[in-house]
Amino acid sequence: MYKHEQGIQMKNGNNRPLHASVLAGAMGMLLLAGCQRGDDAAPATDSAPSADATAPATAEAPAAEAPLDLRDVIENNEREVVGISYPAGIDHYPGLARALQDYATSARSDLQQALDGLGNDKPTMPYELSLSFEKVLETPQLVVVSADGSRYTGGAHGEPLVARFVWLPQQQQMLSADKLVADSKGWKAVSDFVADQLRERVATRLSGEDMAPAELQESLRNASRMIAEGTGPQADNFSQFQPLTDDKGQITALRFVFPPYQVGPYSDGTQTADVPAAVLLPHVAKDYVELFARG
Repeated sequence: MYKHEQGIQMKNGNNRPLHASVLAGAMGMLLLAGCQRGDDAAPATDSAPSADATAPATAEAPAAEAPLDLRDVIENNEREVVGISYPAGIDHYPGLARALQDYATSARSDLQQALDGLGNDKPTMPYELSLSFEKVLETPQLVVVSADGSRYTGGAHGEPLVARFVWLPQQQQMLSADKLVADSKGWKAVSDFVADQLRERVATRLSGEDMAPAELQESLRNASRMIAEGTGPQADNFSQFQPLTDDKGQITALRFVFPPYQVGPYSDGTQTADVPAAVLLPHVAKDYVELFARG
């Protein structure tokens, strides 16, 4: 993803006692000047120094960000097991590297908070954080990193960690879903396309299982309800995505990624749905149209 200003000390002059008549004369002149300003209502001139200009500079600049430290982490003790790995060379993109570090730090903080909640007790099984960052695409226009893992803090299974980071090196910024498609009409088109794809997939899978007709219909209804809830036409539901590109580096489709529980039960794992550029382009913000393949 500073120099600190220091205040300048003002030296006081010698405080020598004034003669009473001199002091009285000075007071009279100040009173007279005050009366004249009130009578004339003359505006202050620009040459008069302001209080801010004469006051010592005491405000300090914001503290500098902590330095990047993207070393892999391997820790193992009776209370916790932690493994975090980063892709080689990702520090060539400081803004992206900072985002990865922030994500890992947040995941680690949540694990520590759970451990702190135990007090002096030891978990029956070590709490665990497993997180792997992988560079899945690198072109002059796009750098994409996937984050996959889990965090276990008790219970039947761990909490899945799923994230995608799409970095624009030329603009030095992250590409987010809400910037890519800014209007509700666009998200409605994406939502319909993705929901149809996911429903067709689950219907094909369930029809291949040995289920009674009534059980099959109930399973299809439950699956459709979860898909509808997880693919509503809002940017937040499509925040995790990675571009698919052609040999020229232009985007031919976006692969939207849904962690367990968003569009299906935990047993279904992480699910994806590809939306082609032809569906997206009519709704892509103009600043990003050139990233996409046409025709």
